[in-house]
Parts: sequence; C-alpha cells; structure tokens
Amino acid sequence: MTTTMTRPERTRQTPQPPAPGRRFKGVSDRRPGLLTYLALTGLALFSAFPLYWSFVVGSHDNGILGQVPPPFGLGPNLFANIERAFGTIEFGKALMNSFLVSGAITLSVVLFSTLAGFAFAKLAFRGRNILLITVIATMMVPTQLGIIPLYMLMAKIEWTGTMYAVVAPGLVSAFGVFFMTQYLGEAVPTELIEAARADGCSTLRIFWHVVLPISKPAAAVLGMLTFMTAWNDFFWPLVVLTPEDPTVQVALSALASGYITDFSLSLTGTLIATLPLMVVFVLLGKQIIGGIMQGAVKG
Repeated sequence: MTTTMTRPERTRQTPQPPAPGRRFKGVSDRRPGLLTYLALTGLALFSAFPLYWSFVVGSHDNGILGQVPPPFGLGPNLFANIERAFGTIEFGKALMNSFLVSGAITLSVVLFSTLAGFAFAKLAFRGRNILLITVIATMMVPTQLGIIPLYMLMAKIEWTGTMYAVVAPGLVSAFGVFFMTQYLGEAVPTELIEAARADGCSTLRIFWHVVLPISKPAAAVLGMLTFMTAWNDFFWPLVVLTPEDPTVQVALSALASGYITDFSLSLTGTLIATLPLMVVFVLLGKQIIGGIMQGAVKG
C-alpha cells in the first residue's frame, strides 16, 4: 500500500500597512525648532541687505557715505536720482538693448539645448558619445581666449557695433546642452518614446508633445540662469559695442566713471538694473519650485 505525500501549500503573506502612529524607517517626525527659524531668518536678512542698502544710498545724496553712523532709513531723493540716471546717459536705451539681447539668447539656448539634450539622451546615432564629450570639453576653454578671433570675425562680417555681434555668440550654450541631456536622460522614460513611435509619431512630434512638456522645470532653471548670464555680461558688449548704443552693464560703468564717483547715482542705476532679474525669477519661480517638488516626490 502506497501513500502519497502532499506538499504543504505556502501561504502568501500580503504586506501590512504600518500601524497608526508608526513611521517608515528613515522618516523623521522632528520639526524645525526656533533656532532653525532664527538662523534662516538671519540668513535671509543678510542676503537681502545689499539690495536694501542700494535703496538707502539711492534715496539719498552722495554725502550719506560720510555720515557716522550712516542712516538706514530711506531718503527723499530716490525718484530724483532715477531721473538723473536716465538723464545722464541713454539708460532707457541700454535697458531695452539688454532686454532684446538677453531675451533672444535665453529663448535660443533653451530651445537648442532641449533639442540637443533630447538627441544625446534618447536618440541612438553614430558618434553620440564623442560629440557629447566634445561639447563638454568646450566648457573648459576660457571665454577670454576667443575674444580676439571672435572680434575679427564680427569685423569681417561687419557686425561690430550692432546687437547681432552680442547675440550671435550666445545662441548655443555647452552648459545648457549638458544640463538638458542629464535631465532628459532621467526624466523621460524610454518606454514613453517607444509608445509614441508605435502610435505613429515622428521624432519632431515626440519632442513637441512628449519631451517639451516634461522638460519645463529644467527649461525654467536653464532660462533663468541664461538670462542672468546674458544680462550681467560686461566684457564682450564693452568690446564690440559703441558707447552710444550700450547694454545695461556698460551703461552702469559709465555712471560710475568720473573723477569723483557719485555712489548714489551708480547704486540707483544698479537698483534699476537688478529689478528685471527679480521679475524673471518671480515669473519662472513656479516652474522651478515645481521641478524641485517633482524631484522630491520621485526621490
């Protein structure tokens, strides 16, 4: 008589949710204390003090620098100094030139960097790694080394003294290409691109309808950094432009020139030149914070 042995069935255990009041490992219940808030408040005030001091000096005359102790309240001369700044040099024209230059460079860098980043991150083609390494290697070359040959090129095509000479060298950024390549390589799933191709989408439609919406947070960060870099650029516009048609940084250097520097006038101009950067940060802040929160949720 033979007996058959039956193998005992294994019972599958389903994961149980954590009990009320129980925290996952690595998650802390601690909240920032009073000392943390005081440190952050002090750091914020310390960072904002130069901007406030520009307000203070710009609202007084030049004699404020000789007062001991110096006043920390606003004076009555702010609008008069603003009027003097616009009347001393072509400051309004300089602001408009910087807006045009920075806006054109920012749009071009964001567009071309996103296109190149998509190609390097998600498209397979011969020589991709070599081209990417070449692009990254150009970041190691100091900008000053190319000033003389770049000026000779602009003189040969008769662009010196025009805004084209300021815009053209900054239309593509090696940092932007590398930045978008790193971001899109992690943010865009390969399966999503393959699904779009299965639905009959071309590469351009995939970029426009799939890649571009996903790249908005990184594009906002890159746009802000590019706008700040182009807005604060001083050396190349000083070389290639005429004093009658400057950008804002060249105009600020003209305000600070002279035998005796009028600090109230120059800091008033600096204050005016800083406000557009703050506006750009406010406009792009929603996308930047959205990108940070997206990374925090993924992590």
